[in-house]
Amino acid sequence: MLTAGEVAGLIAATGWVVLVCVLAMVLVKLARLLKETTKAVTELNNRLTPLLDDVSLTVNETNRQLMAVEAIAKDVKQVSGHAARLSAVTDTMFTGPLIKVSSLGYGVRRAIEARRPVRRGGGRPRRVQ
Repeated sequence: MLTAGEVAGLIAATGWVVLVCVLAMVLVKLARLLKETTKAVTELNNRLTPLLDDVSLTVNETNRQLMAVEAIAKDVKQVSGHAARLSAVTDTMFTGPLIKVSSLGYGVRRAIEARRPVRRGGGRPRRVQ
């Protein structure tokens, strides 16, 4: 039969064996996890490179289009400036003489009305011949 010390040693050795087996299983699972992670990172890297190339091309094309839009906006600004100047010139050319003609017409009408004799009977005044 076994002594108490031998039984205790046997229990301790069994505990160590169980602990080593559990740690070995954990290490095996950790190794699998690291392999899968490495595989996923490699696949991601393989997919990411063409994607980044596409993004780079898209950004370059967008910049080119923005330059074209900027040129168009600059031209539109220039055209609107010319239109504003043309409008100011047109305003100056037509409204000044138009106001003068209008005031001349008003003055002539007032002068004609002032020269007509006024009838006292109500109604419109008649022209004297």
